Amino acid sequence: MPSKKKLFFFFILISSTLSIYKLIKITVTARSPSIRLPRIPCSPKYSPFVPHKLTRHPIFQEEEPLTLKELNLLSSIIARNQSRNLLFFGLNPQFLPLAEANIGGSAIFLEDDFERIRKFHRKTYRNVAVHLVRYNGKAGNAYDLLKHGREHKYCSRRASKYVGISRCRLALSSLPQEIYKKSWDVVVVDGPRGDKPEAPGRMAAIYTAAIIARMGSGTDVVVHDADRMIEKWYSWEFLCHENLFSVKGKLWHFRIEGSLQLDGFCSEKKVQVL
Repeated sequence: MPSKKKLFFFFILISSTLSIYKLIKITVTARSPSIRLPRIPCSPKYSPFVPHKLTRHPIFQEEEPLTLKELNLLSSIIARNQSRNLLFFGLNPQFLPLAEANIGGSAIFLEDDFERIRKFHRKTYRNVAVHLVRYNGKAGNAYDLLKHGREHKYCSRRASKYVGISRCRLALSSLPQEIYKKSWDVVVVDGPRGDKPEAPGRMAAIYTAAIIARMGSGTDVVVHDADRMIEKWYSWEFLCHENLFSVKGKLWHFRIEGSLQLDGFCSEKKVQVL
């Protein structure tokens, strides 16, 4: 049996070893740069969809989601009247509960990312349809397309009633016929991504939304990411400042009265693009 003296020295040896180990660990930690790994939020405001071209990116970097205040504004617009016809440019999962809650109405999503549509079809949603759409303009060509829209009469407000067969490069003329024939109560522009020069921009989506809105008897048009240059340019040009009804964050809400009798879209001076 070891003596008390040997046990005491053994205890001192262990304590000293542990103290030296902790000191080394603290020193190394202090000299090493701190690395914080990004945490993917579990909040439903972050999209579960990842585009097929961006699968290497974290989910939370896919696109900027709507804030709670922005969603509340959109929800109030949709809920103002029941049984509404809703048209969405962009299959944003944040909008699906709003579309499902529209009992008695209908909702159509126009999406250019096949992978998003494939994942959408894994679930069943009431009164909701999704169509694949191809956009005819990259974000980097926004200025040239705006000049085209201003210079050609077949892009005018009066001629745009033939949007389904239009020669205007801004017109989405290959959409399902029901898009042109139905009277839409709410049109939301949140797609395509338009976040890079080579990516499809929202020029045609905003132009077509402006046409569709004026075909009805009164339509609410909502544009997301209105802090970006293209969304600003085209909203001022085709949805018009005098129709801007409310703003919440990056969400602009326009109220458009139905009429295609005039050539110009806006009554005020056009936005100056330098």
